[in-house]
Amino acid sequence: MRGFAAITLSATPVYANAAGFLRGAGDIRRINMYSGRTGESIDTIYWIEGEYIPEALKEITYFFRDWRNSKIKAVDARTVDILAASHGLMDVDEPYMLLSGYRSPETNAMLRSRSRGVAKNSLHLQAQAADLRLKSRSIQQMAAAAKSCSAGGVGTYRGSNFVHMDCGPVRTWNG
Repeated sequence: MRGFAAITLSATPVYANAAGFLRGAGDIRRINMYSGRTGESIDTIYWIEGEYIPEALKEITYFFRDWRNSKIKAVDARTVDILAASHGLMDVDEPYMLLSGYRSPETNAMLRSRSRGVAKNSLHLQAQAADLRLKSRSIQQMAAAAKSCSAGGVGTYRGSNFVHMDCGPVRTWNG
């Protein structure tokens, strides 16, 4: 019976929990990004003393909007936590460049028609993913930082020079 329980537990997906990596950051969590698509930037504290700041999450949600049609879906705070934790582990002052945050179904369908690398049920559709770059770090360094959080998915896209981070099950891949 114990063997069955162990097998059952090991097959259970592990979901994002970057909070452990953010504990050392004190009582404040911050995200600093600019959009490679719109030219906009955001540098905001989104968590203070154990609580998310609703106004900051609204700003981040707007920033993560589908830049092709301006559609919006509330960003999953776990994704923001993973981005912040990974950024902190790399010890950089440079903001992330956001290439893609939320994607509307129309945008995802259009991208799927152009590339086999776009998932039909992408977590971008749920505002649970981000595609990112940093000028001062390689995509291998970015992916290593994200993987060390053991929180969510990390995809490395060498051909397009970006890293995908999401708050879904813990997994890694190369695109």
